[in-house]
Amino acid sequence: MAAARLTTTDIAIDDKVAPSEVRSSRALVQAVRWRSGLSQAEFSRAFAIPLPVLSGLEHGEARPDAAMLAYLRVIDHAPDVVREALTRAGL
Repeated sequence: MAAARLTTTDIAIDDKVAPSEVRSSRALVQAVRWRSGLSQAEFSRAFAIPLPVLSGLEHGEARPDAAMLAYLRVIDHAPDVVREALTRAGL
């Protein structure tokens, strides 16, 4: 009898998973960017997050503070609204 094989979904890259269900801050950062369909450089420019900061967050070299986590959740929920607000602010 063959052993049952368990598979798990990587919720960091599952586009159906709500950001609140992502298990780690690193996974949240990755999931939000991946769902945006943008490269790190594009995401960095689009949402005024310095590329070294974004890269560090995605690689687990840094942890996002509460403000960054909130900002990422807003980006994930309403990216067009965020882009419009940044454009109006001249960023």
